[in-house]
Amino acid sequence: MEKGNVFDVLKERGFVQQVTDEDEIRAIFESEKVTCYIGFDPTADSLHAGSLMPIMAMKHMQNHGHHPIAVIGGGTAMVGDPSGKTEMRKMLLQDTIKENGEKFKAQFAKYLDFDGGKASFVDNSDWLLELKYVDFLRDIGKHFSVNRMLAVESYKIRLETGLSFLEFNYQLLQAYDFLMLFRTKNCILQMGGDDQWGNIVAGIDLIRRLEAKKSYGITSPLLTTASGNKMGKTEKGALWLNANKTSPYEFYQYWINVDDRDVGKFLAFFTFLPMDEINELKKLQGADLRKAKQVLAFEATKVTHGEDEAKKAEQASQAAFGSGWGDAKGMPTTKMAHKKIENGINVVDLFSAVKLVSSKSEARRLIQQGGCYVNENRVQSIETVIDLTYLENKSMILRAGKKRYHKVDVS
Repeated sequence: MEKGNVFDVLKERGFVQQVTDEDEIRAIFESEKVTCYIGFDPTADSLHAGSLMPIMAMKHMQNHGHHPIAVIGGGTAMVGDPSGKTEMRKMLLQDTIKENGEKFKAQFAKYLDFDGGKASFVDNSDWLLELKYVDFLRDIGKHFSVNRMLAVESYKIRLETGLSFLEFNYQLLQAYDFLMLFRTKNCILQMGGDDQWGNIVAGIDLIRRLEAKKSYGITSPLLTTASGNKMGKTEKGALWLNANKTSPYEFYQYWINVDDRDVGKFLAFFTFLPMDEINELKKLQGADLRKAKQVLAFEATKVTHGEDEAKKAEQASQAAFGSGWGDAKGMPTTKMAHKKIENGINVVDLFSAVKLVSSKSEARRLIQQGGCYVNENRVQSIETVIDLTYLENKSMILRAGKKRYHKVDVS
C-alpha cells in the first residue's frame, strides 16, 4: 500500500477539478478508509480511452488502501446521460446492455484488484429496474427542484437542441444510486468527470435530506488534447481498451504520437510513474522529447495490456520506424495467400482488404495525395498492382498517412 494522502496525490497529478469540501475530504482520507464510486454506463461493448481517467483515479484510491466501487449502469444506460451530448443517445436493448456490462466487468479486472473485497462491482439495474414509478416520484422526486435542474450546464445546453423527459430523469437516478450506495456500502464519495458535477451534487443533497448525513464529491477535468480535439480519438475512431478493437500496437502508437504539449499531462494521468520522474521527463525539449513519448507509450500500454504486450508494441514501433521491420511481430498483421499476391492485387483493393483504410475511396484519395506507402516506397498511382516482387522475407509493410502501419505476411 502506498503512503501519503491520496487526495494530495490526485491533486498533484491533475485529477481534481472540483471538490465539495477540500479540507474535510483531505482530513477524512487521513483518518479513515474511504469507500468511493464511479459509474460507467455500458453503452458500448468495450471501455474506451475516455474511461481511463476515472479508472486511474480509482486505482490510485485502491493503492492507498481505500475501497473503489465500479458501478455498471445497467439501469441508467436504459435512460441515457444527456451530459456532454448534443442529441439523445441511441436506445439499447436490455440484453445488449447486460452483455456490455459483463464485458466491462472483465476489463475492470485488468486494472483493479477485486480479491478479498479490495474493490467491488455493482450494477444499478439491481435497484433501479425494480422501482415503482409513483413511489419513486413521491419519495425521491419531491426533493428535486426543476428550476435548479435546468440551471445545470448539461441540461441548459440540451434545451437548445431538445431534451427528452426520459433524459431529464437521469439526474434523479444517479442521485438515487449515490443514496443506495451510501445506505448499503457506506459509500461517502462519488467521483467522475467534470460534466457530472451537477449529478454528484444532487446525490449529496439527497443524502443530506434523507439521511441527515454528509457525503462528498470530486470531479476530474474533461480531457481534450492541446490541439483542442477530444482525447482518445484516432483515424479509425475511438481508442478502445479491448485489444480486439484497438490492438496493443495501435494503442502504443496513439500515445507515442500525442502532441508534444500533452506529454507531461498524460504521463501524470495515464502512468503510475513517480511525479519526480515525470517532472524530469517534462523538462525534455526538441528531439529529446521523443524519449518522454516512448516512456508514455510504453507505460500507458503496460497499464492496459500488460508488460509483455507493451514490449512487443515497442519493438514493433521501433522496427516500423527504423530498419528490420520484418521482425515487427507486434504490428497489426494480415495473412494472405501466396496465390493472391502472385496473381497481383490492386493497391487500392489491398489497403482496403486489410482495413488500413475505411474505404476504397479513402485509399484512392490518400494515394493521390501521396500518403500511401509499401515498404516505405510511396505508391505513385491508384492503378499500381502489388505482386511478389514487393515481398521482403515473405512480408510487406503498408503505411497510410504518417502513423498507420500494417504488415502483410504471405504464405
